[in-house]
Amino acid sequence: MKRLFLFSLLILLPGASFAEELLAGVGKADITRPGHDAGGNPPYVKALVLSSGKTNAVVIAVDAVAIAEIGSIRDPYLDEVRSALQEQFSIAPESVIINASHCHAVVAENITELTIQAAEEAWKNRVPVKAGTGTGHEDRIMVNRRIRLADGTEADERHAYSLPHDEEVESVGPIDPEIGILRLDRVDSGKPLALVYQFACHPIQGIPSGDNTADVSGFASQVIEEHLGDGSVTALFLQGCGGDINPIRYKSVTTPRDGEPLGTKLGLSSVRAAKKIKTTNNAGLRILSKTLAVPRANLAARIAEMEEEIATLTKSLRGTTLSFESFLPLFVKYHLSGNYPSEAAHQYLQDDLLKKGDWKKLDENNRAAMASYLNNIRIMEKVTRKQINLALLEKHQARNEKAGPTATAEVAALRVGDFRLVTFPAEVVVQVGLNIKEQSKSPHTFVSGYTNGYLYYAPTVEQMNNRGGAQEDSDCLLAPGWQKMFENTALEMLGEL
Repeated sequence: MKRLFLFSLLILLPGASFAEELLAGVGKADITRPGHDAGGNPPYVKALVLSSGKTNAVVIAVDAVAIAEIGSIRDPYLDEVRSALQEQFSIAPESVIINASHCHAVVAENITELTIQAAEEAWKNRVPVKAGTGTGHEDRIMVNRRIRLADGTEADERHAYSLPHDEEVESVGPIDPEIGILRLDRVDSGKPLALVYQFACHPIQGIPSGDNTADVSGFASQVIEEHLGDGSVTALFLQGCGGDINPIRYKSVTTPRDGEPLGTKLGLSSVRAAKKIKTTNNAGLRILSKTLAVPRANLAARIAEMEEEIATLTKSLRGTTLSFESFLPLFVKYHLSGNYPSEAAHQYLQDDLLKKGDWKKLDENNRAAMASYLNNIRIMEKVTRKQINLALLEKHQARNEKAGPTATAEVAALRVGDFRLVTFPAEVVVQVGLNIKEQSKSPHTFVSGYTNGYLYYAPTVEQMNNRGGAQEDSDCLLAPGWQKMFENTALEMLGEL
Protein backbone atom coordinates (compact mmCIF):
# COMPACT_ATOMS: atom_id res chain seq x y z
CA MET A 1 0.00 0.00 0.00
CA LYS A 2 2.85 2.37 0.85
CA ARG A 3 4.52 1.60 -2.49
CA LEU A 4 1.28 2.34 -4.37
CA PHE A 5 0.89 5.65 -2.50
CA LEU A 6 4.49 6.63 -3.22
CA PHE A 7 4.12 5.80 -6.91
CA SER A 8 0.91 7.88 -7.15
CA LEU A 9 2.60 10.79 -5.38
CA LEU A 10 5.53 10.76 -7.82
CA ILE A 11 3.18 10.88 -10.78
CA LEU A 12 1.57 14.01 -9.39
CA LEU A 13 4.81 15.80 -8.59
CA PRO A 14 5.58 18.61 -11.09
CA GLY A 15 8.53 17.83 -13.35
CA ALA A 16 8.52 14.10 -12.59
CA SER A 17 9.32 12.00 -15.68
CA PHE A 18 9.99 8.38 -16.50
CA ALA A 19 12.07 7.16 -19.41
CA GLU A 20 10.23 5.02 -21.95
CA GLU A 21 11.66 1.70 -23.09
CA LEU A 22 14.32 2.27 -25.77
CA LEU A 23 14.02 0.31 -29.00
CA ALA A 24 16.72 0.06 -31.64
CA GLY A 25 17.11 -1.62 -34.99
CA VAL A 26 19.89 -1.70 -37.58
CA GLY A 27 20.08 -2.25 -41.30
CA LYS A 28 22.73 -1.90 -43.96
CA ALA A 29 23.34 -2.19 -47.68
CA ASP A 30 26.46 -2.51 -49.82
CA ILE A 31 26.60 0.64 -51.97
CA THR A 32 29.51 -0.24 -54.24
CA ARG A 33 28.93 1.09 -57.75
CA PRO A 34 28.97 -1.71 -60.35
CA GLY A 35 32.24 -1.67 -62.25
CA HIS A 36 34.10 -0.09 -59.31
CA ASP A 37 34.95 -3.17 -57.24
CA ALA A 38 35.95 -2.38 -53.66
CA GLY A 39 37.35 -5.82 -52.81
CA GLY A 40 37.28 -6.66 -49.11
CA ASN A 41 36.42 -3.15 -47.93
CA PRO A 42 33.23 -2.10 -49.73
CA PRO A 43 31.33 1.09 -48.89
CA TYR A 44 28.09 0.66 -46.96
CA VAL A 45 25.11 2.69 -45.93
CA LYS A 46 24.11 1.74 -42.39
CA ALA A 47 20.96 2.82 -40.58
CA LEU A 48 20.17 2.88 -36.87
CA VAL A 49 16.55 3.52 -35.88
CA LEU A 50 15.87 4.51 -32.27
CA SER A 51 12.42 4.73 -30.70
CA SER A 52 11.23 5.69 -27.24
CA GLY A 53 7.55 6.34 -26.70
CA LYS A 54 6.48 8.70 -29.48
CA THR A 55 10.05 9.83 -30.23
CA ASN A 56 11.89 8.36 -33.20
CA ALA A 57 15.39 9.11 -34.43
CA VAL A 58 17.20 7.73 -37.45
CA VAL A 59 20.99 7.86 -37.69
CA ILE A 60 22.38 6.96 -41.10
CA ALA A 61 26.10 6.53 -41.75
CA VAL A 62 27.11 6.48 -45.41
CA ASP A 63 30.56 5.69 -46.77
CA ALA A 64 30.74 8.61 -49.16
CA VAL A 65 32.61 11.89 -49.45
CA ALA A 66 29.57 14.09 -48.77
CA ILE A 67 25.80 14.32 -48.73
CA ALA A 68 25.51 15.67 -52.30
CA GLU A 69 27.39 18.67 -53.77
CA ILE A 70 30.69 16.78 -54.26
CA GLY A 71 31.32 13.08 -54.86
CA SER A 72 28.91 10.42 -56.06
CA ILE A 73 25.74 11.45 -54.18
CA ARG A 74 23.54 14.10 -55.74
CA ASP A 75 20.62 16.22 -54.59
CA PRO A 76 17.83 15.70 -53.67
CA TYR A 77 19.16 12.59 -51.88
CA LEU A 78 18.56 13.87 -48.34
CA ASP A 79 15.04 15.11 -49.08
CA GLU A 80 14.08 11.91 -50.87
CA VAL A 81 15.26 9.68 -48.03
CA ARG A 82 13.45 11.80 -45.46
CA SER A 83 10.26 11.94 -47.50
CA ALA A 84 10.19 8.17 -47.90
CA LEU A 85 10.65 7.55 -44.17
CA GLN A 86 8.01 10.11 -43.32
CA GLU A 87 5.55 8.54 -45.74
CA GLN A 88 6.19 4.94 -44.67
CA PHE A 89 6.78 5.28 -40.92
CA SER A 90 5.64 8.82 -40.02
CA ILE A 91 9.20 9.75 -39.04
CA ALA A 92 9.60 13.52 -39.09
CA PRO A 93 12.23 14.72 -41.61
CA GLU A 94 14.16 16.57 -38.89
CA SER A 95 14.46 13.30 -36.97
CA VAL A 96 16.69 11.81 -39.70
CA ILE A 97 20.44 12.44 -39.40
CA ILE A 98 22.68 11.40 -42.31
CA ASN A 99 26.44 11.61 -41.81
CA ALA A 100 29.04 11.05 -44.54
CA SER A 101 32.29 9.39 -43.48
CA HIS A 102 34.08 11.53 -46.09
CA CYS A 103 35.86 8.54 -47.62
CA HIS A 104 36.15 8.98 -51.38
CA ALA A 105 34.35 5.78 -52.36
CA VAL A 106 32.45 5.59 -55.62
CA VAL A 107 28.93 4.65 -54.58
CA ALA A 108 26.00 3.13 -56.42
CA GLU A 109 23.78 5.35 -58.55
CA ASN A 110 20.71 4.01 -56.71
CA ILE A 111 22.11 5.21 -53.36
CA THR A 112 18.75 6.73 -52.41
CA GLU A 113 16.93 3.44 -52.85
CA LEU A 114 19.62 1.54 -50.94
CA THR A 115 19.54 4.04 -48.07
CA ILE A 116 15.78 3.75 -47.72
CA GLN A 117 16.12 -0.04 -47.85
CA ALA A 118 18.63 0.01 -44.96
CA ALA A 119 16.39 2.31 -42.90
CA GLU A 120 13.32 0.14 -43.56
CA GLU A 121 15.26 -2.92 -42.40
CA ALA A 122 16.31 -1.09 -39.24
CA TRP A 123 12.74 0.03 -38.49
CA LYS A 124 11.31 -3.46 -38.90
CA ASN A 125 14.02 -5.09 -36.76
CA ARG A 126 13.71 -2.87 -33.68
CA VAL A 127 14.12 -4.61 -30.34
CA PRO A 128 14.40 -3.41 -26.73
CA VAL A 129 17.94 -2.30 -25.96
CA LYS A 130 20.11 -1.00 -23.16
CA ALA A 131 22.40 1.96 -23.89
CA GLY A 132 25.79 3.02 -22.63
CA THR A 133 28.22 5.78 -23.49
CA GLY A 134 31.98 6.06 -23.24
CA THR A 135 35.11 7.29 -24.94
CA GLY A 136 38.18 5.76 -26.46
CA HIS A 137 41.53 7.25 -27.37
CA GLU A 138 43.51 7.08 -30.61
CA ASP A 139 46.34 9.51 -31.43
CA ARG A 140 48.57 7.42 -33.71
CA ILE A 141 46.74 7.67 -37.02
CA MET A 142 46.21 11.35 -37.79
CA VAL A 143 47.80 14.81 -37.89
CA ASN A 144 46.51 18.33 -38.26
CA ARG A 145 47.30 19.06 -41.88
CA ARG A 146 47.62 22.81 -41.35
CA ILE A 147 51.21 23.97 -40.99
CA ARG A 148 52.00 27.26 -39.26
CA LEU A 149 54.87 29.12 -40.90
CA ALA A 150 57.44 31.45 -39.41
CA ASP A 151 56.07 34.41 -41.41
CA GLY A 152 52.68 34.14 -39.65
CA THR A 153 50.81 32.46 -42.51
CA GLU A 154 49.65 28.86 -42.76
CA ALA A 155 49.88 26.18 -45.42
CA ASP A 156 48.44 22.68 -45.56
CA GLU A 157 49.25 19.14 -46.60
CA ARG A 158 47.62 18.27 -49.92
CA HIS A 159 48.45 16.25 -52.98
CA ALA A 160 47.46 19.27 -55.05
CA TYR A 161 50.73 21.06 -54.27
CA SER A 162 54.05 20.73 -52.45
CA LEU A 163 54.68 21.26 -48.76
CA PRO A 164 56.52 24.37 -47.56
CA HIS A 165 60.23 23.83 -46.97
CA ASP A 166 61.25 22.59 -43.54
CA GLU A 167 63.01 25.81 -42.51
CA GLU A 168 59.77 27.75 -43.04
CA VAL A 169 57.74 25.55 -40.67
CA GLU A 170 57.11 26.74 -37.11
CA SER A 171 54.35 24.52 -35.63
CA VAL A 172 51.27 22.40 -36.32
CA GLY A 173 47.66 22.58 -35.19
CA PRO A 174 45.70 20.41 -32.71
CA ILE A 175 44.09 17.00 -33.11
CA ASP A 176 41.19 15.39 -31.22
CA PRO A 177 42.14 11.84 -30.18
CA GLU A 178 38.79 11.14 -28.48
CA ILE A 179 36.55 8.40 -29.88
CA GLY A 180 32.92 9.00 -28.93
CA ILE A 181 31.05 5.75 -28.41
CA LEU A 182 27.39 4.78 -28.05
CA ARG A 183 26.88 1.11 -27.30
CA LEU A 184 23.48 -0.55 -27.66
CA ASP A 185 22.91 -4.05 -26.28
CA ARG A 186 19.88 -6.30 -26.74
CA VAL A 187 17.80 -6.60 -23.58
CA ASP A 188 16.91 -10.25 -24.22
CA SER A 189 20.43 -11.62 -24.72
CA GLY A 190 22.69 -8.82 -23.53
CA LYS A 191 24.66 -9.07 -26.80
CA PRO A 192 25.76 -5.90 -28.64
CA LEU A 193 23.36 -4.80 -31.37
CA ALA A 194 25.07 -1.63 -32.56
CA LEU A 195 28.13 0.44 -31.85
CA VAL A 196 28.17 4.07 -32.94
CA TYR A 197 31.71 5.42 -32.88
CA GLN A 198 32.61 9.01 -33.73
CA PHE A 199 36.08 10.27 -34.64
CA ALA A 200 37.71 13.20 -36.42
CA CYS A 201 39.94 12.35 -39.36
CA HIS A 202 39.77 12.49 -43.16
CA PRO A 203 39.55 8.81 -44.24
CA ILE A 204 41.43 9.47 -47.48
CA GLN A 205 44.49 7.25 -47.21
CA GLY A 206 43.24 4.85 -49.87
CA ILE A 207 44.66 1.39 -50.58
CA PRO A 208 47.83 0.41 -52.48
CA SER A 209 45.96 -0.60 -55.65
CA GLY A 210 44.18 2.76 -55.82
CA ASP A 211 40.85 0.95 -56.21
CA ASN A 212 37.49 1.81 -54.69
CA THR A 213 37.39 1.51 -50.89
CA ALA A 214 35.57 2.57 -47.72
CA ASP A 215 39.08 3.47 -46.50
CA VAL A 216 40.18 3.92 -42.87
CA SER A 217 36.70 3.99 -41.34
CA GLY A 218 35.58 0.98 -43.37
CA PHE A 219 38.50 -1.08 -42.09
CA ALA A 220 37.81 0.14 -38.54
CA SER A 221 34.17 -0.94 -38.75
CA GLN A 222 35.23 -4.41 -39.92
CA VAL A 223 37.52 -4.78 -36.91
CA ILE A 224 34.75 -3.72 -34.53
CA GLU A 225 32.21 -6.07 -36.06
CA GLU A 226 34.66 -8.99 -35.89
CA HIS A 227 35.86 -8.42 -32.34
CA LEU A 228 32.88 -7.11 -30.37
CA GLY A 229 30.31 -9.61 -29.13
CA ASP A 230 29.53 -12.63 -31.27
CA GLY A 231 30.00 -10.91 -34.63
CA SER A 232 26.39 -9.79 -35.03
CA VAL A 233 27.02 -6.16 -34.02
CA THR A 234 26.73 -3.37 -36.60
CA ALA A 235 29.35 -0.61 -36.38
CA LEU A 236 28.34 2.85 -37.55
CA PHE A 237 31.13 5.39 -38.08
CA LEU A 238 30.27 9.08 -37.68
CA GLN A 239 32.78 11.60 -38.98
CA GLY A 240 33.63 14.28 -36.42
CA CYS A 241 35.24 17.68 -37.01
CA GLY A 242 37.88 16.35 -39.36
CA GLY A 243 38.09 19.32 -41.73
CA ASP A 244 41.79 19.90 -41.11
CA ILE A 245 42.78 16.40 -39.95
CA ASN A 246 44.66 14.09 -42.32
CA PRO A 247 45.71 10.47 -41.94
CA ILE A 248 49.32 10.30 -40.79
CA ARG A 249 52.05 10.26 -43.48
CA TYR A 250 49.46 11.20 -46.08
CA LYS A 251 52.10 12.39 -48.58
CA SER A 252 54.69 9.70 -47.95
CA VAL A 253 56.52 8.52 -51.09
CA THR A 254 58.42 5.74 -49.31
CA THR A 255 55.50 3.48 -48.34
CA PRO A 256 52.29 2.50 -50.19
CA ARG A 257 49.17 4.45 -49.32
CA ASP A 258 47.17 2.02 -47.19
CA GLY A 259 44.27 2.83 -44.87
CA GLU A 260 44.03 -0.68 -43.42
CA PRO A 261 46.73 -0.35 -40.70
CA LEU A 262 45.22 2.97 -39.60
CA GLY A 263 41.69 1.58 -39.60
CA THR A 264 42.82 -1.45 -37.64
CA LYS A 265 44.25 0.78 -34.92
CA LEU A 266 41.07 2.88 -34.78
CA GLY A 267 38.89 -0.24 -34.69
CA LEU A 268 40.86 -1.92 -31.92
CA SER A 269 40.92 1.27 -29.83
CA SER A 270 37.14 1.51 -30.24
CA VAL A 271 36.61 -2.13 -29.24
CA ARG A 272 38.86 -1.70 -26.21
CA ALA A 273 36.77 1.26 -25.03
CA ALA A 274 33.42 -0.34 -25.94
CA LYS A 275 34.11 -3.39 -23.78
CA LYS A 276 34.42 -1.16 -20.71
CA ILE A 277 31.00 0.46 -21.19
CA LYS A 278 28.13 -0.57 -18.91
CA THR A 279 24.76 -0.40 -20.62
CA THR A 280 21.56 0.41 -18.71
CA ASN A 281 17.81 0.26 -19.30
CA ASN A 282 15.50 3.19 -19.98
CA ALA A 283 17.97 5.56 -21.63
CA GLY A 284 16.27 8.79 -22.64
CA LEU A 285 15.95 9.70 -26.32
CA ARG A 286 15.57 13.17 -27.77
CA ILE A 287 16.36 14.81 -31.10
CA LEU A 288 16.26 18.50 -32.01
CA SER A 289 16.79 20.47 -35.21
CA LYS A 290 17.34 24.13 -35.96
CA THR A 291 17.98 25.91 -39.25
CA LEU A 292 20.54 28.70 -39.33
CA ALA A 293 21.09 31.41 -41.91
CA VAL A 294 24.89 31.46 -41.82
CA PRO A 295 26.67 34.39 -43.49
CA ARG A 296 28.36 34.03 -46.84
CA ALA A 297 31.74 35.67 -47.41
CA ASN A 298 32.58 38.47 -49.83
CA LEU A 299 35.94 37.35 -51.15
CA ALA A 300 36.46 40.00 -53.83
CA ALA A 301 39.10 41.99 -51.95
CA ARG A 302 41.15 38.92 -51.06
CA ILE A 303 40.95 37.67 -54.65
CA ALA A 304 42.42 40.96 -55.88
CA GLU A 305 45.19 40.75 -53.27
CA MET A 306 46.08 37.21 -54.28
CA GLU A 307 46.22 38.14 -57.95
CA GLU A 308 48.73 40.85 -57.06
CA GLU A 309 50.73 38.44 -54.86
CA ILE A 310 50.95 35.93 -57.72
CA ALA A 311 52.03 38.62 -60.15
CA THR A 312 54.73 39.85 -57.75
CA LEU A 313 56.06 36.34 -57.20
CA THR A 314 56.11 35.64 -60.93
CA LYS A 315 58.10 38.84 -61.57
CA SER A 316 60.65 37.76 -58.97
CA LEU A 317 61.70 34.73 -61.04
CA ARG A 318 65.26 35.17 -62.33
CA GLY A 319 67.23 33.63 -65.16
CA THR A 320 69.66 30.84 -64.32
CA THR A 321 72.26 29.01 -66.34
CA LEU A 322 71.11 25.63 -65.09
CA SER A 323 68.45 23.28 -66.41
CA PHE A 324 66.94 20.45 -64.37
CA GLU A 325 69.30 17.98 -66.08
CA SER A 326 72.36 19.99 -65.02
CA PHE A 327 70.99 21.05 -61.63
CA LEU A 328 70.18 17.59 -60.27
CA PRO A 329 73.65 15.96 -60.57
CA LEU A 330 75.26 19.15 -59.25
CA PHE A 331 72.89 19.24 -56.28
CA VAL A 332 73.62 15.61 -55.38
CA LYS A 333 77.38 16.02 -55.79
CA TYR A 334 77.59 19.18 -53.71
CA HIS A 335 75.52 17.65 -50.90
CA LEU A 336 77.60 14.48 -50.77
CA SER A 337 81.18 15.62 -51.24
CA GLY A 338 81.78 18.08 -48.41
CA ASN A 339 84.66 20.51 -49.00
CA TYR A 340 85.83 19.00 -52.27
CA PRO A 341 82.78 18.47 -54.51
CA SER A 342 84.29 19.03 -57.97
CA GLU A 343 87.46 17.00 -57.78
CA ALA A 344 89.59 14.91 -55.44
CA ALA A 345 90.99 16.71 -52.40
CA HIS A 346 94.58 16.71 -53.67
CA GLN A 347 93.58 18.76 -56.71
CA TYR A 348 92.26 21.49 -54.40
CA LEU A 349 95.43 21.26 -52.28
CA GLN A 350 97.57 21.51 -55.40
CA ASP A 351 95.75 24.75 -56.26
CA ASP A 352 96.43 26.02 -52.75
CA LEU A 353 100.12 25.19 -53.19
CA LEU A 354 100.26 27.15 -56.43
CA LYS A 355 98.21 29.95 -54.87
CA LYS A 356 95.40 29.38 -57.35
CA GLY A 357 91.63 29.28 -56.71
CA ASP A 358 90.31 27.65 -59.84
CA TRP A 359 88.40 24.81 -58.17
CA LYS A 360 87.07 27.00 -55.39
CA LYS A 361 85.90 29.57 -57.92
CA LEU A 362 84.09 26.83 -59.87
CA ASP A 363 82.40 25.73 -56.65
CA GLU A 364 81.40 29.31 -55.85
CA ASN A 365 79.82 29.74 -59.29
CA ASN A 366 78.04 26.38 -59.13
CA ARG A 367 76.65 27.06 -55.65
CA ALA A 368 75.34 30.44 -56.77
CA ALA A 369 73.71 28.87 -59.83
CA MET A 370 72.08 26.16 -57.71
CA ALA A 371 70.81 28.72 -55.20
CA SER A 372 69.26 30.72 -58.05
CA TYR A 373 67.65 27.61 -59.51
CA LEU A 374 66.32 26.51 -56.10
CA ASN A 375 64.92 29.97 -55.46
CA ASN A 376 62.98 29.76 -58.72
CA ILE A 377 61.63 26.34 -57.70
CA ARG A 378 60.42 27.67 -54.36
CA ILE A 379 58.80 30.66 -56.00
CA MET A 380 57.00 28.39 -58.45
CA GLU A 381 55.81 26.17 -55.60
CA LYS A 382 54.37 29.22 -53.83
CA VAL A 383 52.73 30.37 -57.05
CA THR A 384 51.21 26.91 -57.50
CA ARG A 385 49.74 26.90 -54.00
CA LYS A 386 48.34 30.38 -54.44
CA GLN A 387 46.87 29.70 -57.89
CA ILE A 388 45.07 26.55 -56.77
CA ASN A 389 43.63 28.25 -53.67
CA LEU A 390 42.77 31.38 -55.66
CA ALA A 391 40.65 29.22 -57.98
CA LEU A 392 38.73 27.98 -54.93
CA LEU A 393 38.09 31.54 -53.74
CA GLU A 394 36.92 32.56 -57.19
CA LYS A 395 34.54 29.59 -57.36
CA HIS A 396 32.90 30.46 -54.05
CA GLN A 397 32.80 34.18 -54.76
CA ALA A 398 30.89 33.58 -58.00
CA ARG A 399 28.49 31.31 -56.18
CA ASN A 400 27.99 33.70 -53.27
CA GLU A 401 27.26 36.61 -55.59
CA LYS A 402 24.38 34.63 -57.10
CA ALA A 403 23.10 33.11 -53.86
CA GLY A 404 22.78 36.17 -51.63
CA PRO A 405 24.16 37.01 -48.19
CA THR A 406 23.35 33.78 -46.32
CA ALA A 407 23.39 30.01 -46.68
CA THR A 408 21.02 27.57 -44.98
CA ALA A 409 22.60 25.24 -42.43
CA GLU A 410 20.69 22.59 -40.49
CA VAL A 411 21.99 21.88 -37.00
CA ALA A 412 20.83 18.68 -35.32
CA ALA A 413 21.24 17.57 -31.71
CA LEU A 414 20.70 14.02 -30.48
CA ARG A 415 20.63 12.54 -26.97
CA VAL A 416 20.64 8.82 -26.26
CA GLY A 417 21.14 8.33 -22.56
CA ASP A 418 24.38 10.12 -21.71
CA PHE A 419 25.44 10.30 -25.37
CA ARG A 420 25.20 13.82 -26.87
CA LEU A 421 25.75 14.58 -30.55
CA VAL A 422 25.49 17.90 -32.35
CA THR A 423 25.98 18.27 -36.12
CA PHE A 424 26.73 20.80 -38.87
CA PRO A 425 26.57 20.38 -42.67
CA ALA A 426 30.18 21.28 -43.54
CA GLU A 427 33.77 20.14 -43.13
CA VAL A 428 34.13 21.63 -39.68
CA VAL A 429 37.73 22.01 -38.45
CA VAL A 430 38.84 20.31 -35.27
CA GLN A 431 39.19 23.42 -33.10
CA VAL A 432 35.48 24.19 -33.40
CA GLY A 433 34.61 20.72 -32.13
CA LEU A 434 37.08 21.06 -29.28
CA ASN A 435 35.55 24.43 -28.32
CA ILE A 436 32.03 23.02 -28.06
CA LYS A 437 33.14 19.92 -26.17
CA GLU A 438 35.06 22.05 -23.68
CA GLN A 439 32.08 24.31 -22.99
CA SER A 440 29.40 21.61 -22.92
CA LYS A 441 28.03 20.62 -19.53
CA SER A 442 27.89 16.99 -20.63
CA PRO A 443 31.17 15.04 -20.49
CA HIS A 444 30.01 12.86 -23.37
CA THR A 445 29.46 15.54 -26.01
CA PHE A 446 30.54 14.88 -29.59
CA VAL A 447 30.44 17.18 -32.63
CA SER A 448 30.07 15.98 -36.22
CA GLY A 449 30.41 17.87 -39.45
CA TYR A 450 29.52 16.33 -42.83
CA THR A 451 25.90 15.87 -41.74
CA ASN A 452 22.57 16.66 -43.44
CA GLY A 453 24.09 18.62 -46.30
CA TYR A 454 27.40 20.06 -47.46
CA LEU A 455 28.64 23.65 -47.29
CA TYR A 456 32.32 22.93 -48.04
CA TYR A 457 34.89 23.81 -45.36
CA ALA A 458 34.03 25.59 -42.13
CA PRO A 459 37.27 26.98 -40.62
CA THR A 460 37.75 29.14 -37.54
CA VAL A 461 37.74 32.93 -37.62
CA GLU A 462 41.52 32.86 -37.11
CA GLN A 463 42.01 30.48 -40.02
CA MET A 464 39.91 32.73 -42.25
CA ASN A 465 42.56 35.42 -41.78
CA ASN A 466 44.74 33.11 -43.89
CA ARG A 467 42.39 33.03 -46.92
CA GLY A 468 44.23 31.60 -49.88
CA GLY A 469 46.92 29.88 -47.85
CA ALA A 470 45.27 26.51 -47.12
CA GLN A 471 42.33 24.55 -48.49
CA GLU A 472 40.19 24.96 -45.35
CA ASP A 473 40.21 28.76 -45.58
CA SER A 474 40.01 28.81 -49.39
CA ASP A 475 37.46 26.11 -50.26
CA CYS A 476 35.01 27.97 -48.06
CA LEU A 477 31.93 30.04 -48.83
CA LEU A 478 31.29 31.16 -45.24
CA ALA A 479 32.06 34.45 -43.51
CA PRO A 480 33.68 34.48 -40.04
CA GLY A 481 30.35 34.97 -38.25
CA TRP A 482 29.38 31.36 -38.89
CA GLN A 483 31.60 30.05 -36.08
CA LYS A 484 30.07 31.98 -33.19
CA MET A 485 26.57 31.35 -34.57
CA PHE A 486 27.12 27.60 -34.71
CA GLU A 487 28.96 27.26 -31.41
CA ASN A 488 26.30 29.24 -29.54
CA THR A 489 23.47 27.31 -31.19
CA ALA A 490 25.15 23.98 -30.50
CA LEU A 491 25.56 24.77 -26.81
CA GLU A 492 21.96 26.00 -26.55
CA MET A 493 20.64 22.83 -28.15
CA LEU A 494 22.81 20.61 -26.02
CA GLY A 495 21.35 22.35 -23.01
CA GLU A 496 17.83 21.62 -24.23
CA LEU A 497 18.40 17.89 -24.68
